[in-house]
Amino acid sequence: MLKRNDSGVTEFILAGLTNKPELQLPLFLLFLAIYVVTVAGNLGMITLILFSSQLHTPMYFFLSSLSFIDLCHSTVITPKMLVNFVAVKNIISYPECMTQLYTFLTFAIAECHMLAVMAYDRYVAICNPLLYNAVMSFQVCSWMIVGVYIMALIGTTTHTVCMLKVHFCEADVINHYFCDLYPLLELSCSDTFINEVVVLCFSVFNIFIPTLTILSSYIFIIASILRIKSTEGRSKAFSTCSSHISAVSIFFGSLAFMYLQPSSVSSMDQGKVSSVFYTIVVPMLNPLIYSLRNKDVKVALDKFLERKFFL
Repeated sequence: MLKRNDSGVTEFILAGLTNKPELQLPLFLLFLAIYVVTVAGNLGMITLILFSSQLHTPMYFFLSSLSFIDLCHSTVITPKMLVNFVAVKNIISYPECMTQLYTFLTFAIAECHMLAVMAYDRYVAICNPLLYNAVMSFQVCSWMIVGVYIMALIGTTTHTVCMLKVHFCEADVINHYFCDLYPLLELSCSDTFINEVVVLCFSVFNIFIPTLTILSSYIFIIASILRIKSTEGRSKAFSTCSSHISAVSIFFGSLAFMYLQPSSVSSMDQGKVSSVFYTIVVPMLNPLIYSLRNKDVKVALDKFLERKFFL
């Protein structure tokens, strides 16, 4: 599927995040550090959940899936981005570009729906605690995750097939640090109206539907929390949601800024800054947010480290 484009373009040049020489080394070191923290944090979260029996619950099952998505999401983007800071020209072949686009979109869309699934999980846990184990059984959770990836693959395949039909002119410099939809469409010398409609329609579905699910879940959650009489009970219930709210706000805010507007309106320079949040910053922050603000994770980590040191 990922063969040479009909217009004869065989490779692109990624412009990168900035063209200022004095910023190249500081940014390289900054994003290298962020990537190391991202890999360590998400792998650590997956390992901790896998080997800590007290974390074998639907909430942490979904959290380990989110960590896997974040790890893959960052790995698709960051290593190639780091090359931008040390190479004179960061060249990416046409097949590699389409592959990067496909994998990036897969994990970006999957994260949107995974955050919605996690919000629904919190809704059931707080609003229907007596039915929680029955409603959120292992089989149901597994099918929900399968559904997340099915929706991601449908959206990604549609976008990529439409992009493969685009003809590119002699201009081969992508004004971005990775192969994204709008920067690629800017290089087209063919009509991109259908592509832009597809991008907007799928973006509305993959951003609006999860956002609506999350908002609806938290409206019921807040109403349920306010009915709790004890201050300690309200605090405990809210603490299980605060981490998720933080992650959702950063991710969907930056994603909506990039994709919920036509390419003719959006600025690629602003888009780069927005993209940094959902491709690089959020995958780093998620394991930190869920670990530093989660008592169960802290307790499990202490027990895990004690077990390792005493063995």
